[in-house]
Amino acid sequence: MLADSFPWLTTTFALPLVAALLVPIIPDRDGKVLRWYALSVAIADLVLMCVLFWQKYDPQIATFQIVEKFNWIPQLGISWAVSVDGISMPLVLLAGLVTTLSLLSAWQLDRKPRMFYFLMLVLYAAQVGVFIAQDLLMFFIMWELELVPVYLLVCIWGGPKRQYAAMKFLLYTAAASIFILVAALAMAFYGPGPIDFDIAQLGLKDFPLAWELPLYAGLLFAFGVKLAALPFHTWLPDAHGEASAPVSMILAGVLLKMGAYGLIRFNMGLLPDAHIYFAPVLVTLGVVNIVYGALASFAQTNMKRRLAYSSVSHMGFVLIGIASFTEIGINGAMLQMLSHGLIASVLFFLTGVTYDRTQTMTMKDMGSIGMFMPKIFALYTVGAMASVALPGMSGFASEVTVFIGIATSQFYSPAFRIVIVFLGSVGVILTPIYLLSMVREVFHGSFYGSKEVPVCDLTDPELREDFIFNQAAVCFGTSCVLPGEAEFLDARPREVAIALSFLVLIIGLGCYPKFAMQAYDTTTVAINGEAVHAYVNVQQNKTVGTDLLDIQPLLSGTIDDLDLNVFQ
Repeated sequence: MLADSFPWLTTTFALPLVAALLVPIIPDRDGKVLRWYALSVAIADLVLMCVLFWQKYDPQIATFQIVEKFNWIPQLGISWAVSVDGISMPLVLLAGLVTTLSLLSAWQLDRKPRMFYFLMLVLYAAQVGVFIAQDLLMFFIMWELELVPVYLLVCIWGGPKRQYAAMKFLLYTAAASIFILVAALAMAFYGPGPIDFDIAQLGLKDFPLAWELPLYAGLLFAFGVKLAALPFHTWLPDAHGEASAPVSMILAGVLLKMGAYGLIRFNMGLLPDAHIYFAPVLVTLGVVNIVYGALASFAQTNMKRRLAYSSVSHMGFVLIGIASFTEIGINGAMLQMLSHGLIASVLFFLTGVTYDRTQTMTMKDMGSIGMFMPKIFALYTVGAMASVALPGMSGFASEVTVFIGIATSQFYSPAFRIVIVFLGSVGVILTPIYLLSMVREVFHGSFYGSKEVPVCDLTDPELREDFIFNQAAVCFGTSCVLPGEAEFLDARPREVAIALSFLVLIIGLGCYPKFAMQAYDTTTVAINGEAVHAYVNVQQNKTVGTDLLDIQPLLSGTIDDLDLNVFQ
């Protein structure tokens, strides 16, 4: 057993942060020592998380666990308070896994390695801090801390338009985060009691509806920007298009989930009455995200930008699940967060691997690299199949669960549910079209299977021999644009190991989603129960709008039909 008196959860945050502070004094010239140092710290922290949660976390408890609280500024009610529950614990592990593998993916980095690993370790700590913060003001501080490393990582190690993309990311997210601070102050100072930013204590306050609605709207804007919900999504394609592969892995795998986490933790958990009125808005935004993201993906010729719009589409399922008012719906939203974190990370990683070989992100310039890089092609195909929700993959389990949740919800009219399910299905149908067409164009070329002859034929022995012996420019597909340093090298063992680390989990969750669901089911059921309870109270007061189904007949007789035993 771990020592009960030691602040182990705080250590999961402090370890990468303290390690980052030591990076400037570690003797190293070419980055080889630093990369081993950063990777060792990340692995040690991930192992600590796994052991800690295995021994101390109880999935049957819906409230905060492993609570560590120390007074910081008691006069203002500010304290160092960290804990986890079913919502945050899986996301802490996701952040640890994705960041560790992103550090391993940057193994060949040779430009300013000292600064790179310093920023990556600070980012690691900030991600963990966001998910374990039990103090709302501390949550805001961690949220802001995360912005600086991402901005610098994109600005320094990004593509040609990296400064524009980094500044756009910073302006969008920093401006939106102001609403988190305003909401934190408003909730902490509300009421006659002492000032307290503790999330558990804030949940006990009875905010009037006129107070909840503007708070909910402000937090929805703040978290919607981070989640890349329309119309606040435009920073994401630019950031992904210019960021290096390790940074894109964290952006798609973890940072988008912070927005969804905030919606569940604060909007739904602390403001359940306002959630009733905004739920139809969330569902509508979700289905718009799904369809728009899928359609926008078709117009992208850059691999990363196509995957970025795919992320916009897939995060729409999270919004629908959160607003479904069903246990299976919110469970599906959580599973989609974990599933998309794994799938997006592996696809952006493999896209980076492809870029390392071809030195281009333009799909039409890659042509027929699949015949020379079969391992990369196979791994990318499996990742794409997971993203299109192939049965047996985690994407299928999460999306089907969300669909069932919204389709069986008793809180929306049948016509509304039919429209949402239909439009969501359209997005699902579009997904394999734009993803599989990308795989075909990248690995087999636009002319694959046609009668037209490509200008640059990689099967030409003379061209192949000229490349091997003379290092001449390599030509893919129909464009002779790739530089001479482009190489036909297939995936290295390190790269295969990284991809398989994600794919094994993706297939495992697809075959047995209960493995993840049982970790957070108790908490999500309780949060959804609070929202249902608030809905019932509002219905009894006759204040619900016409968008939601009138459930007054269900209230006659017994209230057990709504399964409200979670409040007891």
